Amino acid sequence: RRIDAITGNTFGSVPEVLQFTNDFLPSQTTTIIEYRANLASMPRTQAYTAAPDTPGSELIDPGAFSGSNPLDAGDGTVEGADVGVFLAQSIAGGAITVYDSLGNEMNVQMRWVKTDSAATGGTDTWEMFYLENSNAGNTDVAWRNAGQVYSFNASGILDPNIPAVTISNLTIDGVVIGNVVLSHGASGVTQFADSNGVAKVNLLNQNGYAAGELQSIAVSDKGRIVASYSNGRAIDIAEIPLASFLGDNALKRLDGGAFEATSESGPAIFGASGTIVGKSLEGSNTDIADEFTKLIVTQQAYAANTRIVTTADQMLQETINMIR
Repeated sequence: RRIDAITGNTFGSVPEVLQFTNDFLPSQTTTIIEYRANLASMPRTQAYTAAPDTPGSELIDPGAFSGSNPLDAGDGTVEGADVGVFLAQSIAGGAITVYDSLGNEMNVQMRWVKTDSAATGGTDTWEMFYLENSNAGNTDVAWRNAGQVYSFNASGILDPNIPAVTISNLTIDGVVIGNVVLSHGASGVTQFADSNGVAKVNLLNQNGYAAGELQSIAVSDKGRIVASYSNGRAIDIAEIPLASFLGDNALKRLDGGAFEATSESGPAIFGASGTIVGKSLEGSNTDIADEFTKLIVTQQAYAANTRIVTTADQMLQETINMIR
């Protein structure tokens, strides 16, 4: 029975003959990035390292940027001329490869900036940026604000919680990926102390992939036929149903270890319990010890019978000798 690649459920209840082709698996555009991380309460940016005793030196300073304000709500950007300043006032947040509709690979780099601090009388807040253009000129946009303010309470927990952020029309080096959901889950982003002063990424996954060529087909222990592709994907494409018969012993034996239903066995009853082991042959169900015991008994019986025949022959020979 075929399997729906989206839901993972089988089509219908009647088995069918399957034919497999070596067609390419189409690429899938990245739509979700799972991201969880802890932001150091005191980020050790280059600016902080240069002046660790200066209050607020770990915070981004919008006035140090010659171009646009990187903290403009929802549309903050960093121009090429200010990349050096931005890197000095931010910490790395990880990078991941995403895919467009044609399966082209693009690298998304993320960085975090701390915008306010409870130590200076405000609230611990952060904003995240992603690299939009790695070859930006002085007036071109290099880094773009994701458009979300992350506020943390005194316990280092998001307040309010932010389960997900949608990055609209994500574009990397001119390649349009589209809308991508940055999924944090429940309390997926935290702000706890970190001796290294960095952003420690705990989870970074995405759901896109490039096109792939069929390489092999195998059967899993769940009885599903799994197709493996050159892009590293393994897709369940069909399920082998297990069946039982009311009259198992009345099945007709065929070549190749197969059996065929007969009128005496009755029709197949699908949904039987059991497991399927791929790349394996069923072991013999013969009890070797029992068979050897039977062989010994048969051998001894044969030996006893031969002695009886020998004795009868000797008695007959003696009788013949007496007549003579």
